[in-house]
Amino acid sequence: MSCSSRISSSRAGSSRVSAGRSSFSSGSRCGLGGGSARGFQGGTGNCGLSGGPSSGFGGGFAGGFGSCSVRGGLGATLGSGSCFGGGSGFSSGDNRGFYSHGGGMGGCLSGGIGDGGLFSGGEKQTMQNLNDRLANYLDKVRALEEANTDLENKIKAWYDKFGPGSGNDGSGRDYSKYYSIIEDLRNQIITATVENAGIILQIDNARLAADDFRLKYENELCLRQSVEADINGLRKVLDDLTMTRSDLEMQIESLTEELTYLKKSHEEEMKSMQGSSGGDVTVEMNAAPGTDLTKLLNDMRAQYEELAEQNRREAEEQFNKQSAALQAQISTDAGAASSAKNEITELKRTLQALEIELQSQLAMKSSLEGTLADTEASYVARLSEIQMQISSLEEQICQIRGETECQNTEYEQLLDIKSRLEMEIETYRRLLDGEGG
Repeated sequence: MSCSSRISSSRAGSSRVSAGRSSFSSGSRCGLGGGSARGFQGGTGNCGLSGGPSSGFGGGFAGGFGSCSVRGGLGATLGSGSCFGGGSGFSSGDNRGFYSHGGGMGGCLSGGIGDGGLFSGGEKQTMQNLNDRLANYLDKVRALEEANTDLENKIKAWYDKFGPGSGNDGSGRDYSKYYSIIEDLRNQIITATVENAGIILQIDNARLAADDFRLKYENELCLRQSVEADINGLRKVLDDLTMTRSDLEMQIESLTEELTYLKKSHEEEMKSMQGSSGGDVTVEMNAAPGTDLTKLLNDMRAQYEELAEQNRREAEEQFNKQSAALQAQISTDAGAASSAKNEITELKRTLQALEIELQSQLAMKSSLEGTLADTEASYVARLSEIQMQISSLEEQICQIRGETECQNTEYEQLLDIKSRLEMEIETYRRLLDGEGG
């Protein structure tokens, strides 16, 4: 095989196929013969195949996956002593990796190889295909490692930000500076609620006191109206007695005038009779004795005075009886009213105490209900936040699981590609063994 069959020529005497960090290179000469060398060479610590010069046909597959998560050596060396040997291995890296596989494959090929061409046209194409597929395989491994590294960095950043020791509640914001303000506002609300309850109690006490005074006023007003009605009744009785007294006084005056008139007429008659009897004429008559007017008037006066006194005594006695009965009734009613008032006062005091206790219990109930509502709202909000965090974590877990499954699928595909590649390498080795024989 001549040196003109190169894959891509960048300068005279050398050819290289690069894919990522993998390389394919040959020496200054390509062929079989003394001092000629042909090999696949990759950079140190990179993904590739490397080979060194040797006498005759010297070449080898020696490479390392230094920067990948799969690291190992894949090589085959065909020395001048006609020995084909090498090792193949895939091992995990120092920090992280997907799969480790170690093994060796080797054999001994004895005999010499001349200067004739080693590869035919089909075998050369097969080697190019193998090189391309190996480069694609390494690219996929590198891309998978980069995706794995990126995912691990994201997971680490998330744990650093939202982990248990990060001091964050998962919502992305720190609300700890608002806790003291919320607590102060809650205390102010509780204080205002207690003050409002106290003001309501004072208003209720004032209302109860006003109702008590209103009842007292109504009772006093009823008592006053009753006394005024009694006074009006007694005033009518007094007016009747005054009228009776006036009538009696008028009768006494008329009788007194009549008595005065009779006395005057009697004196005049006496004077006229004395004047007419100027001589000493003695006349003796046997006649009935005359009426004694003075005695008659005195009797009439005594009779009318006795009648007036009797009427006065009867009126006074009737007035005293009515006054005594009215006073007794007033005393009885006053005693009953006083006892009823005392009982009403005691009942009002009891009612007021019960109302105050009821208002206190209602205020306490309202305060406890408000506290319960605030607590329920706070815990509902916290539960909602925790539920949101759980949902977010579940979504992230599902996403990570999906990405892991995708990476697992890709890794299985890469393992399949690796197995096929090993089979093709084995086929290539058998081809080399066949041509060497």
